[in-house]
Amino acid sequence: MMRLQRRKVLVAAGLALLSAPMVLRAQPVPFRFGLTPVFLDNDWQLLDFLRAHLSTKMGGEVEFLQRRTYKEVTALLLMGEIDAAWLCGYPLLQNSERLSALALPVWQGQPNYSAKIITSKGRTAQYLEDLRGDIHAYSDPDSNSGHLVTVSELLKQNHRPEAFFARSFFTYGHRNVVRAVARGLAQSGSVDGYVYEAMQRAEPELVARTHVLWESEQFGFPPIVVAREALDSGPAQSFFTALTTMQESDAGQAALQMLQLDGFAAPDAHSFDQIAARMRIVAERG
Repeated sequence: MMRLQRRKVLVAAGLALLSAPMVLRAQPVPFRFGLTPVFLDNDWQLLDFLRAHLSTKMGGEVEFLQRRTYKEVTALLLMGEIDAAWLCGYPLLQNSERLSALALPVWQGQPNYSAKIITSKGRTAQYLEDLRGDIHAYSDPDSNSGHLVTVSELLKQNHRPEAFFARSFFTYGHRNVVRAVARGLAQSGSVDGYVYEAMQRAEPELVARTHVLWESEQFGFPPIVVAREALDSGPAQSFFTALTTMQESDAGQAALQMLQLDGFAAPDAHSFDQIAARMRIVAERG
């Protein structure tokens, strides 16, 4: 009798152990979204609005992971540590065999933006050549508007980028480029045109101390990116739907208003052709 009771206890314990992993697997896994201050400042109110809209639309928790550089966030995406990231078209094309654009922000009615080279207000410089010998502020080594465009433009004009400026440095944020030029820490800088115009509304007195010397052609807006093999997955498509329905909730509308964006849309096959052309200029130099 005692042996039978022990057997029942052991069987019950075994069943409990077998069922425990099933309980753990049933726990919802958050959708992990990578961000960087290169493009998006660390604004907790904005992140709260984004989280509220995305998690409601997706029916589950959305977790933000923030890193300092595009390279760090790209690495997390490539390693599968995050499910999506707000990147730039440049690192997307650098990893085009493994990454795909899921959605593009729409700004002023178009999913495009330009790069700007800025200087301090009142300076007599009119052409890129006039910036020779400057202390120049870049945003990020993997930023299109904050680095690639300026380097490729210098090459197009037969300048050596590494020798053109007396010194250059990376601020790891387009807003920081504007601040560096406005405050005299740099004489010129390379910046995202969308961020520059957004700052004109948010920090007009600061931006008024700068001047746009040169503006590029239009590029596909910094995209929301996922791993190529995950593009058609349920979580990625749910995320796409949540992004493209931002206008349908109060939190989504508040986030768009803070971002000064109209919404999000699907990319097309030619969204990043102009960035690819800039990359070829640099590659051909060797």
